[in-house]
Amino acid sequence: MTTRSNGDHHGNAGSWYPQRRPHYGYGGGSASFRGCCCCLFLLLTFLALLALAVALVVVLVVKPRKPQFDLNQVSVQYLLVAPPTSPAATPAGVPPATPGAAYLSLNITLLFTAVNPNKVGIRYGATALDVMYHGVPLGVAAVPGFEQPAHSTRLLQTRVIVDRFNVLQADAQDLVRDAAIRDSVELRIIGDVGAKILVLGFSSPKVQVSVACAIAISPRSQSLKYKQCGVDGLSV
Repeated sequence: MTTRSNGDHHGNAGSWYPQRRPHYGYGGGSASFRGCCCCLFLLLTFLALLALAVALVVVLVVKPRKPQFDLNQVSVQYLLVAPPTSPAATPAGVPPATPGAAYLSLNITLLFTAVNPNKVGIRYGATALDVMYHGVPLGVAAVPGFEQPAHSTRLLQTRVIVDRFNVLQADAQDLVRDAAIRDSVELRIIGDVGAKILVLGFSSPKVQVSVACAIAISPRSQSLKYKQCGVDGLSV
């Protein structure tokens, strides 16, 4: 009886302690994901603050200044103004001119000066400056991109060629009067020059330098009468 009761006791004891079943949940994975996101956020914040601190140090040490970009010289190959002609005066085989129109042909060479006053280099982007008469675009003075060392000056040459540009109506009358009576055809050269400062292989955000120049050309002597330039939106 004793043996049986002991056996029964041990057999019943197992029923008081149920077996553990494996638990499949997502609580641990979710906490790990949140921890990774927090670490990544802290890392990005630290890198952003570090970059800001480096930029402030560079600004305080380098003290960057805007570069200077100016029109230094203008060489006139020719400037021709053809007044309106009547259909009767048009040679055979040549299309008749548009009524009330005048035609301007132009060939000039522009010499620009780029000055870098900074302690570090500068990278210029390709630039297209508009050549205009009374607000009408005649052509484009294209300047390729280049890099300029610190404390240096560089000369850049470009040519503008316009072949029989059709100037209509009121502007045509002004053009003919400027060429025949005043002997002075005024042109404007305007545009933006984009530059980036180079520091330790890195480039700063783009800096825009606005160029505005006015030139006057004599059709009789085929020469430059005057040149006046400004930067940063200065009117001329």
